[in-house]
Amino acid sequence: MTQTITAMYDTYTDATAAKAKLVAIGIPEVGVRILSGSEAGTTTGAATTHEGGMWGSLKEFFMPEEDRHLHAEGLNRGGTMLTATVEDGYAERTYDILEEHGSVDMDEREASWRKEGWTGQAAGAPVMAATPVASTGTTGLQAAGATETVAARGTAQGTDYIPVVEERLNVGKRMVDSGRVRVRSYAVEKDVIENVTLHDETVHVDRRVVDRAVTPGDMALFEDKVIEATEMREQAVVSKEARVVGEVAIRKDATQRVETVTDKVRHTEVEVTDERGNVERTGTAGTTGTATRKPI
Repeated sequence: MTQTITAMYDTYTDATAAKAKLVAIGIPEVGVRILSGSEAGTTTGAATTHEGGMWGSLKEFFMPEEDRHLHAEGLNRGGTMLTATVEDGYAERTYDILEEHGSVDMDEREASWRKEGWTGQAAGAPVMAATPVASTGTTGLQAAGATETVAARGTAQGTDYIPVVEERLNVGKRMVDSGRVRVRSYAVEKDVIENVTLHDETVHVDRRVVDRAVTPGDMALFEDKVIEATEMREQAVVSKEARVVGEVAIRKDATQRVETVTDKVRHTEVEVTDERGNVERTGTAGTTGTATRKPI
């Protein structure tokens, strides 16, 4: 959405400075217009028409009639008018910039001009024609009000209708999020203790005292001889094997249920009271009754 903001300045320099600042903050230059008194032209006298002069220049700007007269008087007195068409997001910043560069308080300026004798009619503006007086002596405003009343009531030959309105309950369906289930797998460590039986071999060297005669077979004992024995020992060897020991799955089951919806609906009722013969006509041909009111 866009809105048009209007400001009046005493000098053309202040107006151009404000325009430059507005363009600098991102407002398109084509959306900022400046109208000075010298450009619009000061016209006085009865020969001025609605399309020319100061008033014709202001006609391009959409504003209330009294504001148009006020700004036209400001231009007549040498002022400069600036209008900016901005997006809603720039509105507050635009107001600040216009005030920073010395925009005129038009309420105070109007009060000052009226003290000087200004009547609220800008020079060169078209003079509004007086409203003709009706032959019956009523004023134009009263005549307009009477016309509205007659139109509201209808003519004697016309037909007015009272609509009968009834609300209907429409029940639909929509999907909503009622919660989420998440399954996540991750690795953890735990201590494991296992017992294993290990076999150890130990070599012992024993020496004993012997006293016997040497036999012929023992003659080789004087030769070099070496006896060796190797100790063996088992050690625990650890290896790991990964096996699938279980599975976790997610599945959804769809079911249907019936839910009762309770609400209220409105409707209008029309009652007809006919006081012409103390009889009530309900709209059905040939049906009459007492004068009690009864909804249709």
